[in-house]
Amino acid sequence: MSISFDSALGIHEKALGFRAQRAEVLANNIANADTPNYKARDLDFASVLAEQNNRNGSGSFSATRTSAKHIAAEAMDIADPSLRFRTPLHASLDQNTVDPQIEQSNYAQNAIDFQASFTLLNGKFRGLMSALRGE
Repeated sequence: MSISFDSALGIHEKALGFRAQRAEVLANNIANADTPNYKARDLDFASVLAEQNNRNGSGSFSATRTSAKHIAAEAMDIADPSLRFRTPLHASLDQNTVDPQIEQSNYAQNAIDFQASFTLLNGKFRGLMSALRGE
């Protein structure tokens, strides 16, 4: 009997890779906070997840309403999983769209999400190891 790592690890492996890639993009934004005409960019987790879901052949995600009192989920336009430019909150004279406080906040949140995915993956590997040992 073989172990399928795709089914055993779930989405956490892909989420960990995405979080690492997003950390690079956010760090690049922070590094270019004083560069004239630099446009802040970010990755959209929902679009990357949808692309990965379609790539795996499982189709699109759909929410099921189990009660008439539930709010219907609206369809999201998540066709483009590439980098997206961030809309600035304040105009800048040098056309730079980086807001250092927002970038640092997003970087910190991404680090927490990375650690959560890493912890979940670590738990999955511990479970696999104990299953292999017969514990």
